[in-house]
Amino acid sequence: MNTFRSRLMASLLIIILLTLAALGFLIGQLINDFYMDETVDRLQKEARMIASVAQESEEDLQTLSEEIGIQLDLRVTFIAEDGEVIAESSDVEGDEMESHLNREEILLAGSPEGATIRDSETVGRSLLYYAHPIGEGDTNEGYVRLALPIDAVQEATGQMWIIIAVGFLVALIIIVVLGYRVTQRLTRPISQVTGMANELAKGNYHARTHDEASDELGQLTRSVNTLAYNLQKTTSNYERQQENLEALIDNMGSGLLFIDGRGHITLANRMCDDIFQADTSEWLEHLYYDCIHDHNFVQFIQRVFLTETHAHEQLYFDDGWSVKHYEAYGTPVTNSKSQLHGVVVVLHDITGLKRLEEIRKDFVANVSHELKTPVTSLKGFAETLLSESMENQDVQRQFLEIIWKESDRLQDLVSDLLELSRIETHNFQLNLQPIALSKIGAETERLLRKKAGDKSLQFNFSSEGNTEMIGDASRIKQILLNLLTNAIAYTGEGGEVKLNIHGEAEFIVCRVSDTGIGIEKQDLPRIFERFYRVDKARSRNLGGTGLGLAIVKHLLEAHEGTIEAKSEPSVGTTFTIRFPKEWNG
Repeated sequence: MNTFRSRLMASLLIIILLTLAALGFLIGQLINDFYMDETVDRLQKEARMIASVAQESEEDLQTLSEEIGIQLDLRVTFIAEDGEVIAESSDVEGDEMESHLNREEILLAGSPEGATIRDSETVGRSLLYYAHPIGEGDTNEGYVRLALPIDAVQEATGQMWIIIAVGFLVALIIIVVLGYRVTQRLTRPISQVTGMANELAKGNYHARTHDEASDELGQLTRSVNTLAYNLQKTTSNYERQQENLEALIDNMGSGLLFIDGRGHITLANRMCDDIFQADTSEWLEHLYYDCIHDHNFVQFIQRVFLTETHAHEQLYFDDGWSVKHYEAYGTPVTNSKSQLHGVVVVLHDITGLKRLEEIRKDFVANVSHELKTPVTSLKGFAETLLSESMENQDVQRQFLEIIWKESDRLQDLVSDLLELSRIETHNFQLNLQPIALSKIGAETERLLRKKAGDKSLQFNFSSEGNTEMIGDASRIKQILLNLLTNAIAYTGEGGEVKLNIHGEAEFIVCRVSDTGIGIEKQDLPRIFERFYRVDKARSRNLGGTGLGLAIVKHLLEAHEGTIEAKSEPSVGTTFTIRFPKEWNG
């Protein structure tokens, strides 16, 4: 493996091997030279001694050479002054040898430089030669030459090289073991830092390395730990901001789309699912005009792309069940080089505002119409009475009764408008006290029984369970009166009107049902609007102002109650009211 540790170990081994080889070679040469010098010095001393003995001894030189050669394990040769061999310790006869006068060791006899190594033609071996003159001063009686087989020197030198090699091998093994441990100790922090860096690259910013050393490697690990901590902190802040941004985008009350410069949808929040009635997460990385099927909306996006300017437009989407209106805002997104990076489109739901605008228009129109009818009647009959002499008392009385009836109707209308306005004010307060709803229901039933009897209606009241609660008795009676009055008014003769009150675990439920004309399904969501009438002509003839159910709804909201209506044309209508037993206001 090409790791830092292996490369460091290889480099150290190469350096150590080269150093040991050079050192071994140097030491071997020094020892070899030292051994050779010691051998030469030995030959020099022995030659000097033998020369002295030969000069003083009366023994035959041949015998002397043989004895000395055996004792010293050397080849001893006595050479005459003219170079002739006169005695030889080896088995070769002296007369078989040539003159030795020109031999190097003879020429340099007595000098350390005279030691010579060469192959001997006489004995057929490589020998180390040294010669010393016999005699004192200028008297030269010949030479004594000693010869030592170089094999002995080479054998000793070989043993020396073996010892050096074994020693260096042991040293190399020790150095390798120690070097491995040292490199492991040095490279372990680097390996830990490398592993930590890999973990950081994978996104694991919790990774840490531990090294308490105070050297450069310790500083490196501490620096990397600090880097990891800062990365973890920065990443945590980024992830938290990203989560907050995603939560904000997903839960904002408007639809948000981001379309990149190539026309691909890269962001669609959760609100877009409700707007387009589709899973907009499947739109990501798709072209917007392949996903969005509303032609006007596609043209709006294209206009923002083409003009690269901010634009807004009111759009509506018809899903077949209802029509929803949206205020669309488109903004181009550019980079630092003013190049178009994409388009952000925001869709604000203004369906409620549109509906309120329509209700306001209807309200103004209805109020104008409701006021215009009685005022026109009053004005017309008053002008008739003023412009013509009315001698017929019956006609005059009929006109006055019409004026009185229209004035009464106008008074009821103004009174209901004032009542509704008062209920809608912020300082409207209920007179809260413990009440029994069954008692209020019974009182309401007694008040309306005669009116129901005039139309031959069956009016049934029933009560079950605990109906005690906290509420405003007069306002609750007003709610029941409005609902029951409508039920009686819109139920034909011989029909039936029911009021049922019963207690549940947390609520008291009131049901007002009739067998009247009923309400069409498309009209049900609007019956609590002001002046909204299902049958306008009949409602006006019955004296209704069109504000009763609007007042009921507001009074119920003040009591934290709810109301829902179910109806079927020509079958009847049922209103269900739920009052909470515990007041939380």
